[in-house]
Amino acid sequence: MEIIRKIPVKQVLTEASKEKMQHQFHREWKQLDQECQQLSFEKRRIESKQNVSREEVSKRFQKELDRRKEKMRWVEYQLEQLDILPLGSELTDSEVETVVTVEIGSNWEDIMSEGAIVVEDGKVIRIDR
Repeated sequence: MEIIRKIPVKQVLTEASKEKMQHQFHREWKQLDQECQQLSFEKRRIESKQNVSREEVSKRFQKELDRRKEKMRWVEYQLEQLDILPLGSELTDSEVETVVTVEIGSNWEDIMSEGAIVVEDGKVIRIDR
């Protein structure tokens, strides 16, 4: 029998990958900031209309603004952590699914033990099983 199992893809932190991640985090932060500005604008526009509950509008928009600001704080935290991490650190980047063969007598712990694909600057350097 074959089953599908998820395994992590780990990125080795190099100067190039660190710089790429920093740019990605900055882009994400800018996008969230633009969304906050747009939400604030829309909030003011809708509040200025007649026949709307300003309290309700304010509450809904504030909830979305708070959600984005929390994401911005998370991105800032990730940037701080990225600065602290030494080069050569392995960071979990994503997950992929793999097909594993299971037979009677197979060691379940071996099958389900965490393996990983380790990538450095876009090249697979190691596959842990």
